[in-house]
Amino acid sequence: MNEEFDFESIKNKALEQLKSGKSLLGKDGAFAPLLESILNAALEGEMDAHLSPTEREEGNRRNGRMHKQVQTPLGEVTVSTPRDRNSSFDPQFIKKRETVLAESVSDRIIGLYALGNSTRQISDWMEENLGNRVSADTISSITDRVLPEIKAWKSRSLDSVYPIVFMDAIHYKVMDDRGQSVSRAIYNVLGIDSEGHKELLGMYIAHSEGANFWLSVLTDLQNRGVKDILIACVDGLKGFPDAIASVYPDTTVQLCIVHQIRNSIKYVASKNQKEFMKDLKLVYKAVSKETAEMELDNLDKKWGKLYPIVIKSWRDNWERLSAYFQFTQGIRTLIYTTNTVEGYHRQIRKVTKNKGVFPTDTALEKLVYLAYRNVRKKWTMPIANWAIIAQQLAIKFGERLILI
Repeated sequence: MNEEFDFESIKNKALEQLKSGKSLLGKDGAFAPLLESILNAALEGEMDAHLSPTEREEGNRRNGRMHKQVQTPLGEVTVSTPRDRNSSFDPQFIKKRETVLAESVSDRIIGLYALGNSTRQISDWMEENLGNRVSADTISSITDRVLPEIKAWKSRSLDSVYPIVFMDAIHYKVMDDRGQSVSRAIYNVLGIDSEGHKELLGMYIAHSEGANFWLSVLTDLQNRGVKDILIACVDGLKGFPDAIASVYPDTTVQLCIVHQIRNSIKYVASKNQKEFMKDLKLVYKAVSKETAEMELDNLDKKWGKLYPIVIKSWRDNWERLSAYFQFTQGIRTLIYTTNTVEGYHRQIRKVTKNKGVFPTDTALEKLVYLAYRNVRKKWTMPIANWAIIAQQLAIKFGERLILI
């Protein structure tokens, strides 16, 4: 750069903006030209060092400059990277194709993306705070930095034993290779570790929810070190309990009561739903399995002729619907529904609710993972009454759960 930098002019502009309360940052701020000058001087210095006597003897010379816009904490600046005839110059201060100088800017863009902001909203924020807009391609490139982190997270080792694990899927729309909107299921496995802390053991994207895919999920958990699961809480997906039993044969499977109720009430006439639910509540709120079975018989006598399919469903699934009766009230409350993982899903949906259709599976996984990173910051304390629950589980399951 041959032009002499006018420091006095920058100083006067900065003082003027300070007095008027204007920001020193952004494209019109006083600091951006100062930073721009420093960056270009640094690049010129790198080129001088690169063109050593040996390079010059071989005929290498300067060959103009390439201009590009670079995002910095002080706003957007124009960087002029020197070029050489042999194209062997590889600048390190601002690398080729680098368009964001500071990690703080990248972190803020990733943070905004993780909160569910669109590329337009992020661009608006950049323009308002740093004086320039950022293209959708740049934002996508920056958020792609989280992909290696996702890969490492998905392959990390897990604890050998998890007392309680909740499994459920959340569904989204994604554009396929033909440009058509298709359904995708993200399978989530949310565990409670031996200290009572929540941990998302894994998330897996598949075309639809099914027992066969859950089998591959369970196999992955096993390969990553999970030797035993004491209690698995799942919805009523057909074949799901059998998939669990094939990998973890000693696991107690608890089917979600709420899912069963939802599936049942769909087949009960609206005029009978209130009374039917009152009678059904006597079943799943009973003090013991024996009492629950007596109330189920009563439900059958009263409603069996009208709704035989509903009653049959409860009887066919009874052993796994009633598994929670063998535990104390504190454990029952925790495991008889999949509310724990559904609560996690609600937090994720707060971030993804404005995304009608995701452009790719990668874009879906990226946003959901970043949303999860924010959610897990709140998982600092064990679940309520865990000290008592853990002791009861240790007594129930013996050597399968060693607390000390």
